[in-house]
Amino acid sequence: MTQTVLTLGSTGRFGRNAERAFRNAGWTVRSFDRKTEQLELAAQGVDVIVNAWNPPYPDWARLVPKLHQQVIDVASRTGATVIVPSNVYVFGADTPSPWSGETPHLAQNPLGRVRIEMEEAYRASTVRTIILRAGDFIDTCVSGNWFDQVMIRHLSRGRLVYPGNPGIRHAWAYLPDLARTAVALAEIRDNLPRFSDVPFAGYTLTGTEIAQCLSRVTGRDVSVKPMNWWPLHLARPFWRMAPHLLEMRYLWHVPHRLDGTHLADLLKEVEQTGLDDALRAAIPKELVLRREPINAAIAVR
Repeated sequence: MTQTVLTLGSTGRFGRNAERAFRNAGWTVRSFDRKTEQLELAAQGVDVIVNAWNPPYPDWARLVPKLHQQVIDVASRTGATVIVPSNVYVFGADTPSPWSGETPHLAQNPLGRVRIEMEEAYRASTVRTIILRAGDFIDTCVSGNWFDQVMIRHLSRGRLVYPGNPGIRHAWAYLPDLARTAVALAEIRDNLPRFSDVPFAGYTLTGTEIAQCLSRVTGRDVSVKPMNWWPLHLARPFWRMAPHLLEMRYLWHVPHRLDGTHLADLLKEVEQTGLDDALRAAIPKELVLRREPINAAIAVR
């Protein structure tokens, strides 16, 4: 029997990749349009809701609780499982990694507190919930993330612009891998606890390691150039995003990784694309050294 997933935020980074992964796995995929549809009606008969709604940072405090409460209310009535793509903001600057599903959520900054309260709303509900937690995204197209908007902006000149200390490890997730993992968890949802916090380890990389990989992929020497944060400070009075980007700057100076042990135990093996292939898919095609097909995903423990 075909299963059905409803995607909220289908035009966003995770939502777009999730729809492709669910469709490839044989699911019936419905995209929700907030402008023309009512969530209560759209969610009728669906097995899983992927809640990939993600308003801009300045609107988080106002919109995130409201949007997620709508989903909780609807899922509690329909019985659908909710998958929430989440991040590492909940841990804060002073929590040592590796970060797992058991790591305390100690963030005190505004964006971190919004995420903590949102996740706690699911935990306190009766809705079957899967929190799929990952680091920064690596996408297959330009989608407005740190990697494509900042870091590889000057890659054609052999430079990787890095927002933090290039010697500190940082958590990354290749979106096709993360989306396939969401499908795999959806397919075993009935065997999971009612509330599951599942970190996705992805890649743990320094800026130097990313530059070395990009050198291999592009066939040119790629050097690391520090990002200049002063324009963001100057933009604070008139650009709403600037204070929030500065608020999260600590993640580029706090070494961290996600503990994938729980996910590996659940799925037995986790498909992960080789790093060179992931970065090859993420950069402009004209910069790729060889136009070779993406290798098959490899199983890692």
